[in-house]
Amino acid sequence: MIETEEQKREANAFYREALEMLHECGANFMLGGAFAMFKYTGLYRDTKDLDIFCKPSEYPKILKFFAEKGYETQLTDVRWLAKVFKGEYFIDIIFDTVNNICTVDDTWYEHATEGEFAGVPVKFLPAEELIWCKIYVQNRERYDSADINHIILKYGRQVDWKRLLFRLDQHWHLLLAQLLIFQFVYPADYHDILPKWLFDELMRRAHEQYDLPAAVEKVCRGPIIDQTQYKVDIKEWDYKVTTIKTV
Repeated sequence: MIETEEQKREANAFYREALEMLHECGANFMLGGAFAMFKYTGLYRDTKDLDIFCKPSEYPKILKFFAEKGYETQLTDVRWLAKVFKGEYFIDIIFDTVNNICTVDDTWYEHATEGEFAGVPVKFLPAEELIWCKIYVQNRERYDSADINHIILKYGRQVDWKRLLFRLDQHWHLLLAQLLIFQFVYPADYHDILPKWLFDELMRRAHEQYDLPAAVEKVCRGPIIDQTQYKVDIKEWDYKVTTIKTV
């Protein structure tokens, strides 16, 4: 964490340098993470990392450019993450999610929000994609429901709910659960923020499930949202894991 004024100055210098270099190398990227949260909620977190999102085809160019400039680079996980280091500061280059569901594509850029950070013009990750990525983070160590609630509270009236439903159509249960949590947390606000048509549609789907026969295959979808706590279901209780796409 950043605690001193000197660290804040160092961090801001790093952010500016990194963003300028990303522009210099011609990378097509979007700013996410804590700084996208700041864009949509006004909540600022001091952090030593810069989260950028790009298509999978973009990250090799970024890694090569920074390596040529003397930075330490790392292909952390070929499925979704690479890193660039400068001392204690680093860039997370994200092109998918750990469950390989939210692959960055051209449509993300089309809906990105224009802005400025550290004095450099940038595109911010769209709020809908930010929610989409975060809704799958439900680990013991990190649970992003509060982040999503804060995005909805401060930016929900501008969210494209139809597009978010499209993104989460396969896993609509997670969206319904999040809306219910939002209703619980903000009983005075949800009427004006959450569209009733969306809640009604999701509740209709939930009711309809009981008219369907039980699934034949014993599947556990837990690893989609937590890659550790549901291992017992797969390894010891004979549940089949939901197939997650890989590259």
